[in-house]
Amino acid sequence: MLLNYLRLLLLPFSFIYGLAITLRKKLYDWGIMKSVKFDLPIICVGNLAVGGSGKTPTTEYLVRLLSDYKIAILSRGYGRKTKGFILADDSATAETIGDEPLQYYQKFENVTVAVCEERVVGIEKLKENHDLIILDDAFQHRAVNAGLNILLFEFRKLGTLQFLLPAGNLRDVFASRKRADVLLVTKAPVPLLHVAQQASINELQPNSTQKVLHSYLRYGELKQVYGDESRSLDSIKDHEIFLLTGIANPDPLIEELEKYSKTIKHEEFPDHYAFKTDDIKKFKSAFDASEKKEKIIITTEKDSKRLKAAGFKDLLVNLPVYFLPIEVDLFEEDKITFDELILNYVKSNRRNR
Repeated sequence: MLLNYLRLLLLPFSFIYGLAITLRKKLYDWGIMKSVKFDLPIICVGNLAVGGSGKTPTTEYLVRLLSDYKIAILSRGYGRKTKGFILADDSATAETIGDEPLQYYQKFENVTVAVCEERVVGIEKLKENHDLIILDDAFQHRAVNAGLNILLFEFRKLGTLQFLLPAGNLRDVFASRKRADVLLVTKAPVPLLHVAQQASINELQPNSTQKVLHSYLRYGELKQVYGDESRSLDSIKDHEIFLLTGIANPDPLIEELEKYSKTIKHEEFPDHYAFKTDDIKKFKSAFDASEKKEKIIITTEKDSKRLKAAGFKDLLVNLPVYFLPIEVDLFEEDKITFDELILNYVKSNRRNR
């Protein structure tokens, strides 16, 4: 309740922020500030809110769909301690390129992963040797005129009152959705009722050229953070779960884990949080203090990259520490529409190299 009152006090600053981004938007629309268009397919995956909409698994979906092409993923590398253009290699860590780019690099061996705050600079360095570039979280980066914009909206947030930063979590005005080619509703319930599907379409009010499509999350098998073992979610039924997260929205993950255990002790940190040794020691102490025989530590795939990079292995290596991978998939008809749209765009705009 106190937090809600504090947010109301920040509303005047949100109004000022809204004026600033609206003016910036108009400067691009009027051509006073320039957007650069490139001669190869560029797909931008973004959202209007700060984190939590599923950009990472959506980007991974695109990589799998477009596996016949030479792909580069270009990200800002949020949370890294470096600056400028960096090409991911085997020496990369979450501190040098960010947790999400590191996840892409370690998961897709035939994909180039790079980070750069200035997307135009990054594209210039990548364009000659690739068939297409996926921009991770760059919808607000108007300096690049992407050929295809996919804008993500979390299902459960549609229809709720949201404010601009700093009072709320929106970093762009809702009207900006009109720039997107695809409005992808993420983390939808399964099954998705027609009335719920229509409600999200009514909320987004697409124009005649925009597609509103729906996706959901699929959870994989638990994988060891410091080993190669995998185990099913069924195998942790009635375990005591110690959950460690540093992501924007852990609620869908918690809902999934609640299907298997009623005892979840959650240590929650902000998105991209740089874990500290004291955090992990405190978390380990709570785990060790539990008298339950069947217990497990679970984190997200993104958080596991920071746990590995930050040198916490000595503290955790002898404990059952697992991450739960997620993938995005679309409902049948929407999947056909989405896949065809993406494949046709890339095929039609690919250069003859």
